[in-house]
Amino acid sequence: MAARFALDKLRERTYIERMAQLDTRQKLEILADAAKYDASCASSGTAKRNSKDGKGLGSTEGMGICHAYAPDGRCISLLKILLTNSCIFDCHYCINRKSSNVRRARFTAQEVVNLTLSFYRRNYIEGLFLSSGIIHSSDYTMEQIVEVARALREDHHFRGYIHLKTIPDADPELVHRAGLYADRVSINVELPTAGGLKRLAPEKDGARIEGAMRDMKSAIVDTTDAKKRYKSAPKFAPAGQSTQMIVGADAATDGDIVTKASTLYDRFGLRRVYYSAFSPIPDASAVLPLQRPPLMREHRLYQSDWLMRFYGFLPAEVVAATDAATGMLPLDMDPKLAWALKFRERFPVDVNRAPRELLWRVPGLGTKAVASILAARRWRRLRLDDVARLTVSIARVRPFIVAEDWRPVVLADRSDLTPLVAPKTKTQQLELFAG
Repeated sequence: MAARFALDKLRERTYIERMAQLDTRQKLEILADAAKYDASCASSGTAKRNSKDGKGLGSTEGMGICHAYAPDGRCISLLKILLTNSCIFDCHYCINRKSSNVRRARFTAQEVVNLTLSFYRRNYIEGLFLSSGIIHSSDYTMEQIVEVARALREDHHFRGYIHLKTIPDADPELVHRAGLYADRVSINVELPTAGGLKRLAPEKDGARIEGAMRDMKSAIVDTTDAKKRYKSAPKFAPAGQSTQMIVGADAATDGDIVTKASTLYDRFGLRRVYYSAFSPIPDASAVLPLQRPPLMREHRLYQSDWLMRFYGFLPAEVVAATDAATGMLPLDMDPKLAWALKFRERFPVDVNRAPRELLWRVPGLGTKAVASILAARRWRRLRLDDVARLTVSIARVRPFIVAEDWRPVVLADRSDLTPLVAPKTKTQQLELFAG
């Protein structure tokens, strides 16, 4: 036992010496690559700030390298890195787990500050996304992450976008301080089921993760209320909080994932839930699947998320679109079309009379098209050609609507509409990290 302990200490000392020999460019190569598995880096919803008055540095507006998009289509460029890819945890699905044989690196807080400012001055970025493996302890790592944001805001008056990935095991006061400096904070739930988390990340506590999310929500609500009463009240995570779930690492079905996402939105007021398809990693644990899930599965989950957030679908309605035997959403069609084909008795919908909520459920009609229909029908009754001008494929919409000059009598009687409305060819989604 003593010999093994001595060997571990020797390995640790050698590892630290090797990291010290890396220059900034080498560290950046390692830690930017390690950050690519984190999907939750969109910057939508933040407050607008700039330094046009000559005071401060940076902006949350403008154009640059594409890393994220705001709701109005603005491209927000982000320096997306880890503070370190070393970690004291051994989560089976994580390439940076303690037992993983990967090249390690670590930035100091000042190095991240210098990189952010240097990249901004070169017009490469407009913000920072910072996450980290856990070194020494959760509190120590969280202190380093907060120090980066504090130095940027207070020492350099950086007004660009900052997204911090917080650590739920850290002292709540440290997590709260992160919200004072960051535009958005995120706390990853990691996996959609408690059983999956216990099996694949036994060192993480689901209750503690949700407790940290609950505290963050309370702080955001309290600060928002204070801002209404006092103009001098400090901002707190103005872009809210988000989370990420890994898809395909455990046995959770799409129905499980959709239900979990809905619960997170309702309980913690999240701005976004991100879905990341599990990717097999080197020297993987035997408990992990040998193959990655189809990336189209991740895409369908994002579409389902959109239906709940913007189209008025209840979680149970989205789950109803899954296969009854497997609990999975179909990969060959989007979930709204799958739902419509499953509930044919709800159609056709009269575009001249139906309320917004029913029009949202018509395959092929987006929120903007529905808004245009509602506005146009105030002045005249709409014909099929009018609807065709508002959608990409009227052939897809026709079986589900009634217009002034159109009623799908023959189509509505067909027992199988799928060949007529489903995509004709399979589209292969490119691998995000192939290479």
